[in-house]
Amino acid sequence: MNNEKMKYPREFIGEALGTFLLVLFGCGSVAVSVLFGAHQGLMQVALAWGIGVTLAIYLTRHLSCAHLNPAVSLAMVFGGRMAVRKLPVYLVGQFTGAILAGLILYLLFAPSIAAYENAHGIIRGSAESVKTAMMFGEYYPNPGTTAAVSLPLAMGAEAFGTFLLVLMIFALTEGCNVGRPDNALAPVFIGLTVASLICLLAPLTQAGLNPARDLGPRLVAWLMGWGHAAFPDRVGGFLHVYVFAPLLGGVTASLFFIRLVEPAMRQPSDQCDCAPNRPDSTKPD
Repeated sequence: MNNEKMKYPREFIGEALGTFLLVLFGCGSVAVSVLFGAHQGLMQVALAWGIGVTLAIYLTRHLSCAHLNPAVSLAMVFGGRMAVRKLPVYLVGQFTGAILAGLILYLLFAPSIAAYENAHGIIRGSAESVKTAMMFGEYYPNPGTTAAVSLPLAMGAEAFGTFLLVLMIFALTEGCNVGRPDNALAPVFIGLTVASLICLLAPLTQAGLNPARDLGPRLVAWLMGWGHAAFPDRVGGFLHVYVFAPLLGGVTASLFFIRLVEPAMRQPSDQCDCAPNRPDSTKPD
């Protein structure tokens, strides 16, 4: 037990540092896109997020399991991959890292945000200021699109996206999947999964897929003057969409994998042969 307790500070550091890096690079790519038009398309922002995820995992997976996402941590508990007693350490680390990243981003871009607001006549805290608040927390529909997104649709999109993300994480790291890449390459494919999901879902909900990534920077925006614009849905819609839905999607993916996919993977199977009765054309008659 003492050895286990000694691991907690290391795991906290790993989750906090990894989530910090992920949010810094990811939200930073949104910030420079909004403020400076630095990115010309969704793919560039999505790749920045994917690269951030990949680098964060490589940096910290020796310290912790590099979940960097409460939905992933909860899924690992339900899937029996992590003891429930570790969950608070992981969650506190993740939210700490996300909040610190939001603070650093604000300090870096505060003058530029103020200049952007002045140039576009935006009063911080007004409904229109979601155009800058979206650099921190997510919104549905995405303020940069004309998509029509209801609360149920937004919840479904976030739950489905997190389901696919967690399913891929299990598949890329589970030993019974003989088709997975080498362990050293798994972070790359997880990052590519995140980038692909952002390309699919960001026009609808900005593709949060991570309660810490959303709530941490959103709290920073609230503290720095955005007020109700940071939490525009007073009935708690942001909690349903960006916190509860990803957690539900992650847990569902965990149960789906361990009860259906993993048992199927462990069954012995012959090498795939789509044409077993096809004559060998290379043999002479």
